[in-house]
Amino acid sequence: MNDNHFKFSLSVFVLPLLFVLLLWLVFWFEITYKINLTEYGIHPRTFTGLRGIIFSPFLHGSMEHLYNNSIPLFMLVAGLRYFYREHFFKIIGFGILLSGFLTWVIARDSYHIGASGLIYVLVSFMFFKGIMTKYYRLVALSLLIVTLYGSLIWYVFPGVEEGISWEGHLAGLITGFVFASIYKTPEYQKMIKYEWEKPDFDPTGDKFLERFDENGNFVNPPKPEPELEMFPEISSTSNFRITYHFIEGKDVPAGENPEDKKDAF
Repeated sequence: MNDNHFKFSLSVFVLPLLFVLLLWLVFWFEITYKINLTEYGIHPRTFTGLRGIIFSPFLHGSMEHLYNNSIPLFMLVAGLRYFYREHFFKIIGFGILLSGFLTWVIARDSYHIGASGLIYVLVSFMFFKGIMTKYYRLVALSLLIVTLYGSLIWYVFPGVEEGISWEGHLAGLITGFVFASIYKTPEYQKMIKYEWEKPDFDPTGDKFLERFDENGNFVNPPKPEPELEMFPEISSTSNFRITYHFIEGKDVPAGENPEDKKDAF
């Protein structure tokens, strides 16, 4: 698989936009009709809390909470759609379910809401998958993710900030790593830089490669080029001498060639 695998389409923009708009629509519905849907979030180890596995990513406690999740979610979903098109719906769907279930198992006795768990799934998956593929574009994506969202790692530990679900973040991080390990990507071709790296390269007749044997040892060294004589008419045995006389501080009159001041014998 080569770089043609990565093709921009309208869905790279439309799908993440629709997903984020859905989050804002739910929040607008709560504000407009003064309905609190927090109880539909994940409530750990309770039967009714299981419904939060599906609903919690679409619920947010405040405008600030929703805004902070919207921008990274849009960028990450777009990146997932562009670079991992064949796994897009599986990562989103199963990511919500598995990270939500892990949160339901390990979290504190409280309602856990927000799309940050899914954000951690996407960050974790694209980072680890890019490193595992060793393909230059996906590795570059991994490095970009570390640059933009590397600080998120601190929020998987308890006590870093009050009022956040570090359990949901940790569940998303684990889920993304699991998906990066089990979902396979195409065998990407190495970026070709040199002529001999091309699949159809024929080493026959290549002057450089002829200097090496099948084990890579240097053989058949090139013959040294003959030295060019600057004055072939003058042999090494000729009794020929040039003497220069230099008079310090003496100016050469205008129009007179300095070479005329040399005496040759």
